[in-house]
Amino acid sequence: MAHDRLRLDPATFQLPVGRLRAGHYTDAYFNSTKELLEAEGRHPRVIMQVFQKQDSLLGGIDEAVAVLKVGAGCVGPDGVWAPGFDDLVVRALHEGDPIGPRETVMTIEGDYAQFAHLETVYLGCLARRSLVMRNVRAVVDAARGKPIMFFPARHDHWLVQTGDGWAAHIAGAIGVSTDAQASWWGGRGIGTVPHALIAAFGGDTVAAASAFARRYGTQLNVTVLVDFENHSARTAVAVADALGPALWGVRLDTSESLVDEALADLGPDAPRGVNVELARRVRAALDDAGHGHVRIVVSGGFDADKIAHFEREGPRSTPTAWGPRSCAARTTSRPTSCASTGGRARRSGARSARTPACSACSEPYLTCTATLTWLTPSSVAEPAASGPKASSVGLAFAKLASPPATAPISRTTFAVSRNSAGLAPSSRPAAVL
Repeated sequence: MAHDRLRLDPATFQLPVGRLRAGHYTDAYFNSTKELLEAEGRHPRVIMQVFQKQDSLLGGIDEAVAVLKVGAGCVGPDGVWAPGFDDLVVRALHEGDPIGPRETVMTIEGDYAQFAHLETVYLGCLARRSLVMRNVRAVVDAARGKPIMFFPARHDHWLVQTGDGWAAHIAGAIGVSTDAQASWWGGRGIGTVPHALIAAFGGDTVAAASAFARRYGTQLNVTVLVDFENHSARTAVAVADALGPALWGVRLDTSESLVDEALADLGPDAPRGVNVELARRVRAALDDAGHGHVRIVVSGGFDADKIAHFEREGPRSTPTAWGPRSCAARTTSRPTSCASTGGRARRSGARSARTPACSACSEPYLTCTATLTWLTPSSVAEPAASGPKASSVGLAFAKLASPPATAPISRTTFAVSRNSAGLAPSSRPAAVL
């Protein structure tokens, strides 16, 4: 079965080619392995199988392939880099493909010394992008067709924006908040009227919204925060009265520590933050004022479960759009990002001994693993399916690194699992690169 799906050009990723080739971003033991093999004149022909251990979507595969294309090779006797990708046989699935536990998503066949120094990098690309894709898809599904925007930029390092935005786009998000996040498909960042602009207009939401609509109304759907005065229903109607058909939507983003004044009659047990009853009352206020065209966007603490809860409440309370939580590696405080449309995705992050899972959602981290099998003249064929010994534990790089034999399994934080069998190949044809 032929694959005609195009991959992103390696130039898209602006990879630091020199540093990749030098092993600057590589675990030191891979660099020493490459150096020793070359010094000893050893050129073992292997097949590397890359996999992960959850039901997920495949992300970062085009970037991983790009890393191999520009980074495989060695320094020749003349001191000049000799590219090695053309000597490898690489097969891979595509961006956004659904994948199962331990399913092979990419194979690399050839002289191990040509690409040993790249494993850390291409596995990292796959792990992060697949994580973002899986989490975004979870909220896309929960939102039941309502468009989702991806606003995680403030919660992570700026360098991750491009790839994370692409992953969210492939997973189903209809918009992102920065131009960098949209750059891989030639898009632009979009957004709403922020609290900061309202504050700059002296706390006058109507004045800020009117100025925003005059300047940007022909370029985007005008969506206005209406919780600045903590009376979302009243402010929503005031903004809609002022902007009329120029207003696309209002956004509810009440702090989780506050009760909106629209719910004051409910007494001390009134729900805090953005909740179903608040959405109902804002919807009713807009409808009663003749603004049925105005959509409601909600943000603040939403994940797939909370979105599903809102959706179950029925059409009277279901917002038009959702404010998504970031879907990226978490290294900072709890996310509070917002969105113009869509769902709020679960967030995961950098794993450490003290933080075994994301503190915001307890979502396990997605890790990608590689399995390496030595190829001998009698075992050049695709590796056969294996039993439990082919898997590894934790953040593991499982390497089938011995000729056919029965060697013990050794597992550490970054485990090396040794046995003679390979992983089951993908049941779908992989693209031949």
